[in-house]
Amino acid sequence: MKVLVPVKRVIDYNVKVRVKADGSGVDLANVKMSMNPFDEISVEQAIRLKEAGQADEVVVVSIGVKQSQETLRTALAMGADRAILVVAADDVHQDIEPLSVAKILKAIVDEEQPGLVLCGKQAIDNDMNATGQMLSALMGWSQATFASEVAIEGDHAVVSREVDGGMQTIKVTMPTVVTVDLRLNEPRYASLPNIMKAKKKPLDEKTAADYGVDVSPRLEIVNTVEPEARAAGIKVGSVDELVSKLKEAGAV
Repeated sequence: MKVLVPVKRVIDYNVKVRVKADGSGVDLANVKMSMNPFDEISVEQAIRLKEAGQADEVVVVSIGVKQSQETLRTALAMGADRAILVVAADDVHQDIEPLSVAKILKAIVDEEQPGLVLCGKQAIDNDMNATGQMLSALMGWSQATFASEVAIEGDHAVVSREVDGGMQTIKVTMPTVVTVDLRLNEPRYASLPNIMKAKKKPLDEKTAADYGVDVSPRLEIVNTVEPEARAAGIKVGSVDELVSKLKEAGAV
């Protein structure tokens, strides 16, 4: 079985995001970029499936700017077998929208014929949480979202996922699209020898036009602002005073 893992280049989660002075977007100048954390978990899970003998090949794909090569090399250093880069933008500030990404991924899935697509549940830059679900709909495949456990049983995938009432376990027919949550695993660090080996692994470069997909944005960002600073709290001396303050604030 082949596993396809889409990965995205985003601002590193340790970096404090700054908004441009004109409010036109987020400032990316001299900002550290890395693999989306949820996608990193997807890559780790795909590698574990291969190590367990349940997958034969792990293919990673990134859609965006040319600099996404670095993100793909990280995935290859972790243990992925080969990579596909789809250059769909020249400007690092242009974010490819989920439907366009899903359409490109569908074309890649048609070519590669994987048995499983493992996606991060969302990207930490735009928090859309839509690409995996859209890909499932375009392919007509089953889907399992927010996975905290994944097991392959024959031609089915058994997925445990968190819901409002607790944990839910579902069984879906493969091929399938699974989006993963934080609790699924702890991604490994790439060793120096594997980082060197990753430089020699295949990385094919394509464009959105090669797949016949128009990536022109359909959404326009009108304004970007930083969240308001959090107001200082107050201390109370007793439970009665706490209840009184909450009533004054309309919280109870």
